[in-house]
Amino acid sequence: MYREKEGKILMPGNDMTKQKVLFLCNQNRLRSPTAEAVFRESPMLEVKSAGVDKDASVPVNLELLEWADIIFVMEKGQRNVIHKKFKDIYKNKRIACLYIPDDFEYMDPDLIQLLKKRLPQYVD
Repeated sequence: MYREKEGKILMPGNDMTKQKVLFLCNQNRLRSPTAEAVFRESPMLEVKSAGVDKDASVPVNLELLEWADIIFVMEKGQRNVIHKKFKDIYKNKRIACLYIPDDFEYMDPDLIQLLKKRLPQYVD
């Protein structure tokens, strides 16, 4: 389904196709909306964000998970929530953990730097 090039995930077929990226954190108030804002203008990515908590600004749901080509979680706990609530998605989707703790405000320059450093290892 996916091709790998130097450890990066490529969409099937035309390499010009935008990758659909979903960023997840707990509340969808700080980290994942920051990631969405930072990568929104990328010519190679189509991005959305959500949260795994019930009271998240945008709660994650099956439709969002199915939409995504790759799902980025900020912490392993969020990947565990997907595993528990969406077993089929967990088995069939690429889910990568960025290991970014809940220590940042929205658009924090240090958070932006971490995102820009860690994301390229997974996408073109």
